[in-house]
Amino acid sequence: MPLAPPAPELRLADEHDAAGRHSEAIDALARGTSAGNLACMRQLGKRLLTGDRAPLLAAEGARFLLDAANRGDPEAAARIAALAALGLYVKSNLRDALRWLAVAAERGWQPARGQLHALAGITASPETPAGDYWSRLATGIELAPWQASPPARELSSDPYIQALDSFISPPVCDWLIARARGRLTRALVYDPVNQQDFASQTRTNSVANFGLTDVELLDVLLQARMSYACRIPMSHMEAPAVLNYQPGEAATDHYDFVDPKTPDYAAEIARNGQRVLTFLVYLNEDYEGGETHFPSLGISHKGRRGGALFFGNVLRDMQPDLRMLHAGRSPARGEKWIVSQFIRNRPVLTPMPPRTLYGKS
Repeated sequence: MPLAPPAPELRLADEHDAAGRHSEAIDALARGTSAGNLACMRQLGKRLLTGDRAPLLAAEGARFLLDAANRGDPEAAARIAALAALGLYVKSNLRDALRWLAVAAERGWQPARGQLHALAGITASPETPAGDYWSRLATGIELAPWQASPPARELSSDPYIQALDSFISPPVCDWLIARARGRLTRALVYDPVNQQDFASQTRTNSVANFGLTDVELLDVLLQARMSYACRIPMSHMEAPAVLNYQPGEAATDHYDFVDPKTPDYAAEIARNGQRVLTFLVYLNEDYEGGETHFPSLGISHKGRRGGALFFGNVLRDMQPDLRMLHAGRSPARGEKWIVSQFIRNRPVLTPMPPRTLYGKS
């Protein structure tokens, strides 16, 4: 499907944003939406969905996305696929989500095509898929594996650390790496005193973050499989991230729980909950070193491609577990890729509410 030329309102919105005039940018997108421009409609929907330099009007944003998808916008169809999988403002239905992903693929949206091939275990695609290729591919994808989990191996019972083999397939690993590669930025550390992120020598790796307007159906399916493995609802999961470690890069000893030394610690826990569990998925294994290391426990784990690891961060009374100090060691050769998922003790994502914050941390 050939791309339509950018609408004047879309260019104007970019100019307003560059100058810090975000209200004017939203007005420009609204005018383009009223004129029927699908790119403006999609952009307006995405911004209202998350309050990105705009009022947080999530239900209205989802309606704009659905309208754009129904009118033929390929990316909007992929966004609706993710919302359907999450059960946010669209009826929760994984099979419908796959159908929307097939629609996005038929319209030429490459991320949708990549996901369908990864989910079907296909590594080489036809140069010119004919007819209903994408819808047939989507129909044949089995969803049952994403609604179950392989058995875990216990690395430690107290505190608990569980490893899972063959958690996801190599094609899914490859897709996750390829999608993240172009989005990597320097990983930052949060300073609770000054309430800002900063670059620190304690964490020198790179990260690709994916919020609600970036998350894909395959991300949601991965979270669903994590949920079945650790028996915590998917709604308790923050936004996913993919981490990349080059030789010499590391995340030194740290904890993942919300630190009691954080200013207004109790208020932070009341607002967003405690990070009770960390879930890692290893996307490759062609590197030396790079173990996940727990110095207080004497445990080092190097995951195999497609394997996973999850561990608790708190005690039964929700107090921080100081035994769970851990590090992402530097690879000596080759690069390391993992999915990092933090899980809270309360929902951060609620199906079909009037307002939703996704992945707030």
